[in-house]
Amino acid sequence: MNWTLDELSAFVNSVKLGSFSAAARKMGKAQSRISTAISNLEAGLGFELFDRSAKLPVLTPLGEEMFIEAQSVLAQCQRLNARAMTVTSGEEVVLTVAMDEAVPVNAFEALFQRISSKFPLLKLTIINGSQEDIAIWVDEGLADIGIMFHATLLLPDSLEFMSIGQFKQSLVVAPSHPLAAVSAPTLEQLMQYRQLAICDRAGHSNTKPLSANYWYIDSYYYIVALVLQGVGWALVPEHVAKSEWYIDDLASLSTEYITEPLLVEMGVVNRRDKQIGPVMHWLFDELHSVLS
Repeated sequence: MNWTLDELSAFVNSVKLGSFSAAARKMGKAQSRISTAISNLEAGLGFELFDRSAKLPVLTPLGEEMFIEAQSVLAQCQRLNARAMTVTSGEEVVLTVAMDEAVPVNAFEALFQRISSKFPLLKLTIINGSQEDIAIWVDEGLADIGIMFHATLLLPDSLEFMSIGQFKQSLVVAPSHPLAAVSAPTLEQLMQYRQLAICDRAGHSNTKPLSANYWYIDSYYYIVALVLQGVGWALVPEHVAKSEWYIDDLASLSTEYITEPLLVEMGVVNRRDKQIGPVMHWLFDELHSVLS
C-alpha cells in the first residue's frame, strides 16, 4: 500500500466537513486536488472509501472503518511533531519525581494535575521511598528531583536542597496508652515511655530522641501504625496525624513542655550539575506555593 499523510488529511477533512469542496477550502487547495488525493488513497488501499452515486459522497462501510483509523494516524503524527518541537525547544520530554511517602498527598495531587494541563506531552514518573532512597535516586540519576523531609539526613555534596515549607509535629499516642490520660505531658513523663523516632533507611538520625528508651523507624506511617498498637509515643508531621486514616484513632497531646524544635522542613533536591529545563523551572516555582 502506498498512501501519504496529505491524502489522509484530505479524506478526514472531507468526512468531517461533509464535502470535497469544503475540505478544499479548509486546506487551501483546489477541489480537484482533494478529489485526486482521495482517489489515490482509494487506489493505494485497494477499495472505495466513498459511494459517489448520490449527490454528495457517502462513506462506504469500509470507509467508515478507515475514517477512524485515519484520524488516529493523523493524531499520532501531530503528537510526534509536537514532541519533536518540545525537544528542540529544550523542554523536558520525560521527568521522574521521587517523593517521600509522608508528603501531604492532597497538595501534591493538585500540583500534578496542574502539570498534566501545563505540559500535556510530558511523560511523568512518580516513585515513592524513604529519605535515603530519594537522595540516592537523585544522586545516581534515577530521579530528576526529589521531594523529601530534611530533618534526619545529611545530603551528599552533589545535591542541592531547596526548602519549600515547614510542618509542625504532633505528639501522638494510642488512646489506650498511659500518656493518653495526660493532656500536656512533661519531659519527665515522656521519658518514662518508649519513643518511636524517625530515621533514614540505614537507621541513622540527626535528631536525638527525647527519651532514652526509643526505637528508630524509617517511615512516619509505620511509626503511627505502631503507635496505634500501643508500642510507644511519637512526634509526627501534623498532616500525617490528622490524615483521614488516623485522625479518629490517635490521641494528640500538648507539646508545651517540649523545648526541642517541633518543625519538620520539607524541600526539593536535585543534582547541582544537572541541566534544569522549562518543566523543572516551572515545578520549582510551583513548589514554593504548593503547601500554602
